[in-house]
Amino acid sequence: TAWVKRLLGVKRAGHGGTLDPKVTGVLPVALDHMTKIMGSVVHSRKAYVCVMQLHGDVSEKKLREVAEEFTGTIYQRPPVRSNVKRALRTRRIFSLEVLEVRGRLALLRVESDPGTYMRKLCWDMGLVLGVGAHMRELRRIKTGPFDEDHNLVTLQELSEAVYRFREEGKDDYLRRAVLPGEVITCELPKVVLRDSAVESVVNGAPLAVPGISLLTPDVKAGGRVAML
Repeated sequence: TAWVKRLLGVKRAGHGGTLDPKVTGVLPVALDHMTKIMGSVVHSRKAYVCVMQLHGDVSEKKLREVAEEFTGTIYQRPPVRSNVKRALRTRRIFSLEVLEVRGRLALLRVESDPGTYMRKLCWDMGLVLGVGAHMRELRRIKTGPFDEDHNLVTLQELSEAVYRFREEGKDDYLRRAVLPGEVITCELPKVVLRDSAVESVVNGAPLAVPGISLLTPDVKAGGRVAML
């Protein structure tokens, strides 16, 4: 994040969820005013592809059965090497798919609540399997509305886009790397304001029903929404 901040010459930058050392994948970085709403990405669903190494021989059938057991709400205690308190907590695993098995290596695709530790998930699955296991590799493929199939760029590509803009005056590469901040709100319920209500709301007034033009059906009491 600090590298992006210096490269683009912006005053503020913030990322959308920590990646542990040696973990690769999607890390959204918000610039300037957009850092204020990056919290909606931090607390959004994550998806990972993970290589789990088993410490003993297990049938693929048994592995898939245990993967099904870990789908849903699970209890998890953060690992020793983590930045949070090691208190027992619940997390939801929306899907846990065994993509491929080769010997004692298993390739998993996991979609989960934020704050779910994949290395602890592998460890716990190993205990249930009775042979032990650990996480060998991990890649985050999705966080909130951002995934690796759309607009994922490396820091090197961002550097080249900035160079092209500054030296050649062409912003095509930069526009592919730096997206409008509204993309952050893609997965949030939406409330569209009437023109007459906009000024009052941006100055801190609560939004009343007459100020609403339309809204999406997934708006719920107590939930987070994007007002547009």
